[in-house]
Amino acid sequence: MGEGSGTRLSPLRPLFETLDVTALDSPDAPVALNVADEVPVRLVFNDIFPHGTMMLTPDDLEDFAFGYCLTEQIVQGVEQIRSVRVVDEGDGLALHIVITGERLTLLLRRRPRAQTGHSSCGLCGSDDVPTPEDVGCAPLAWGGEIAAEAVLDALHALEACQTLNAATRMVHGAAWADPQGRILLIREDIGRHNALDKLIGARMRAHARPSAGICVLTSRYSFEMALKTVRAGMDMVVAVSAPTGRALRLAESMNQTVIAIARPHRQFVFCGGQRLVGR
Repeated sequence: MGEGSGTRLSPLRPLFETLDVTALDSPDAPVALNVADEVPVRLVFNDIFPHGTMMLTPDDLEDFAFGYCLTEQIVQGVEQIRSVRVVDEGDGLALHIVITGERLTLLLRRRPRAQTGHSSCGLCGSDDVPTPEDVGCAPLAWGGEIAAEAVLDALHALEACQTLNAATRMVHGAAWADPQGRILLIREDIGRHNALDKLIGARMRAHARPSAGICVLTSRYSFEMALKTVRAGMDMVVAVSAPTGRALRLAESMNQTVIAIARPHRQFVFCGGQRLVGR
């Protein structure tokens, strides 16, 4: 794969461990299974401002830092992040993120997350939940038509790109495919929103165009996922599972194309179908 994938670093912690377990009906026949890990990761800005703790699969953390900062509107672009450093703290990891003084001033006016952000929830600990009318960015421009066949090609290629999920069968993936349906980049995490932030961050660091492609998700398309993709400028999203009503209201109001319950044999277009050709 291409776009952004060359920036990956070796994880500071093992991504999974192998355990000997037994089936309920075969107590004398141990089976080796891989179990993915999740690690508490503290976010600290400019060495002075703690911003809560997230539970993450401990790889591609630099990508996560960039994507999280953009989708949480801590920064507006890659140039406002000066550096990212991962520190092993023994019982967990810390992401030390240095942002520009202007963005730090705005961040200091916010309250930090009130609790740990769990791997299953993207808005845990936030003070308030944005409404579809309070997204903080302009609607996406129409254009960038993509053939329906390209969507199918991306879906068919997705599973082979999920290396961590192949080992554990328990992590989510967020992938980016070009207009021809070729997957260029994928990030995985125990949390679906974390995987998406990692993907967005990897593309930011590669200075890739936010649109002109397909974001493919292995998860459901809930509101926080819609919010992140819209803020990242992704105008077409394909989700393996179902969308929520709130997510669709946001997507439709922001001119986003959403294809969901997307399986190899059938896919459903929920909004923005005018970007698709060859149907």
